[in-house]
Amino acid sequence: MRQISPTLISFHSSLSFSFPNLPANPRLQIPVRFRFHIRSMASHVVGYPRIGPKRELKFALESFWDGKSNAEELHKVASDLRVSIWKQMADAGIKYIPSNTFSYYDQVLDTTAMLGAVPSRYGWSGGDIGFDVYFSMARGNASVPAMEMTKWFDTNYHYIVPELGLKTEFSYASRKAVQEYKEARALGIDTVPVLVGPVSYLLLSKPAKGVGKSFSLLSLLDKILPIYKEVVAELKAAGASWIQFDEPTLVMDLDSHKLHAFTHAYKELESSVSGLNVLIETYFADLPAEAYNTVTALKGVTAIGFDLVRGSNTLDLIKNGYPPEKYLFAGVVDGRNIWANDLDASLSTLLALEGVVGKDKLVVSTSCSLLHTAVDLVNETKLDEELKSWLAFAAQKLLEVNGLAKALSGQNDEAFYSANAAAHASRRSSPRVTDEDVQIATAALKGSDHRRATNVSARLESQHEKLNLPIIPTTTIGSFPQTLELRKIRREYKASKISEEDYVKAIKEEIEAVVKLQEELGIDVLVHGEPERNDMVEYFGEQLSGFAFTVNGWVQSYGSRCVKPPIIYGDVSRPKAMTVFWSKLAQSMTQRPMKGMLTGPVTILNWSFVRNDQPRNETCYQIALAIKNEVDDLEKAGIGVIQIDEAALREGLPLRKSEQQFYLDWAVHSFRITNSAVQDTTQIHTHMCYSNFNDIIDSIIDMDADVITIENSRSDEKLLSVFREGGVKYSAGMGPGVYDIHSPRIPSTEEIVDRVNKMLTVLDSKFLWVNPDCGLKTRKYSEVKPALNNMVAAAKLARNNLAANK
Repeated sequence: MRQISPTLISFHSSLSFSFPNLPANPRLQIPVRFRFHIRSMASHVVGYPRIGPKRELKFALESFWDGKSNAEELHKVASDLRVSIWKQMADAGIKYIPSNTFSYYDQVLDTTAMLGAVPSRYGWSGGDIGFDVYFSMARGNASVPAMEMTKWFDTNYHYIVPELGLKTEFSYASRKAVQEYKEARALGIDTVPVLVGPVSYLLLSKPAKGVGKSFSLLSLLDKILPIYKEVVAELKAAGASWIQFDEPTLVMDLDSHKLHAFTHAYKELESSVSGLNVLIETYFADLPAEAYNTVTALKGVTAIGFDLVRGSNTLDLIKNGYPPEKYLFAGVVDGRNIWANDLDASLSTLLALEGVVGKDKLVVSTSCSLLHTAVDLVNETKLDEELKSWLAFAAQKLLEVNGLAKALSGQNDEAFYSANAAAHASRRSSPRVTDEDVQIATAALKGSDHRRATNVSARLESQHEKLNLPIIPTTTIGSFPQTLELRKIRREYKASKISEEDYVKAIKEEIEAVVKLQEELGIDVLVHGEPERNDMVEYFGEQLSGFAFTVNGWVQSYGSRCVKPPIIYGDVSRPKAMTVFWSKLAQSMTQRPMKGMLTGPVTILNWSFVRNDQPRNETCYQIALAIKNEVDDLEKAGIGVIQIDEAALREGLPLRKSEQQFYLDWAVHSFRITNSAVQDTTQIHTHMCYSNFNDIIDSIIDMDADVITIENSRSDEKLLSVFREGGVKYSAGMGPGVYDIHSPRIPSTEEIVDRVNKMLTVLDSKFLWVNPDCGLKTRKYSEVKPALNNMVAAAKLARNNLAANK
């Protein structure tokens, strides 16, 4: 294949070109006159955050969903964001600028739309896929549920899982990739269109309902490749000279059959991509040797991208042999954390690679898409200057990528490098990082496995006597809807616009309303609704030492849902009680059990930007000790049911099987530390959501919680199969979710009864709980009240049926 080295543009030189017929964008004040480098440095970015520096896309989406704005207005916000992002990357000197990394919801869902792989329940009859069908697949609608959502590898981003089978009909139904390439080109910016690769798309899919589990998703490869060829042909005709296929599943433990699918796919695409430079991008872990050999031998492929932050062992494979004709895109700038790059260390790595592949074949890149990091440090006005000097958000990472590319080409920016070295020296020597007492306490943990003294069966008997709950008790997961008024109260209190007395009064009234609602609905174990909490991790981090917080450090979790991860920069401890006041207040309002609500140490760790100067497990143990102190204080305050959420336990599981058991051992140990000292009568709950838990069920059991509530309904009851077909026996409380809270759809009583009956075929009724999939924070009361009413009615029907059949 002919190699092409196109001249891509940047906004950095004195040459200028005008586009007199191109209108300026008044919203973003982007001029119609551009200045270009004739030769940019060899720099690349895998992808960029699409939500906007101040969550512009989130607010536009939610306005559209609420009927407050129209499709044209949503398109306008999206276009403005894309233009701004492309211009920002060009201004930063990035040579290979990605396009088609923007999404209204999710890039895998975009691929499903491109392939026309719409499940039949959405009533799509062909043609271009519009917002109605697209958002119904993502969120469901009044009549049909959404598609399954699960974690994107080991990140906190969620993707919409394709549902495929022999009857799936594929057609080219979304030209988004081509349209966005043309949109950028009209601005004078030549981009690299990005597509989810065909093999990874299939491996990340699931068999559609009614399709046997033995169905080979890869058998559909030859059905989707013709559509990929159409997309490539249109991109080529539009003037694209590079195309990027993201194939992250290559980092997984794949058998020879799956690896052969890559060989087959790219051999089939070889003639279509002739004349294009093709980049295969991998990320999130090392490539196994077999996968490395496969990808480096692919036909028609010009370049390969590697994650050299989380995949440092891949360096050895490269040094032992790399195809001399291929470019190497070296992912040395971390796309998943916010710490400033160690430029000296990265340059050393790049120089070593240069010795293998040569200067002209080496491109500096990010380890993965910057989607997983915050957008721009410039917007952080409340972080102190020392801490800010240690950080780099997505915008700053663009500068790091370009700075390394310039240094590699002999144009070292001494001031940039000196500031970076000074920041690293400051972080290493700062007294705020280390707490000797915490280090000693953490070291002392290693002498015990921290199991409760009594087995779970005996504990459940003691708890039954104390709590006196009915068979198949009902509960919710923790949060209740966060109204605009509630958010305003928290915001005004934080800004000192209302007094502490007024704040406490307002929150107390909200808790009273939530408690009253639950009692009216007939829920058995109550929650206080968490009105005082902004986020289940940030709320705790704000009260722990060793944490820092951003104002606009938002990261997309799914759709319009964004999280603002805390920054763990130092040793962690709990200066004072965090939740006892509110839990004790809530319990005083009812005779029913009130759950104390905590976020577990593994979830706090996995949903934070974690310090990278000590092992993650050491930081997790520190957090576990802090949460243990809170559990002990809740118990002393009379709280008899305490939930310690570990929603992100599965998320942190390493992608390579050889590394998984070590992680599970310290993660489960961390959870047990938190509640190892409570009495038998104190019931410990935990909650997990939106991951595949079947392969770690033994570790979940080893957590030794009294009750586990776990997402189940959106994943089409996948969890139940581990009990039905896997032969797993579970002898503690289990609450598989009975309805999906991420959809506005309200489930009927009959639907929930059907789910409960399915659960009773694999779980003993004395262990079964009934609850939603997850917390209710993102829903409206107009959705929550009828859904919970139907849930409670279903539980009562199930109890009556059990009594009648005795």
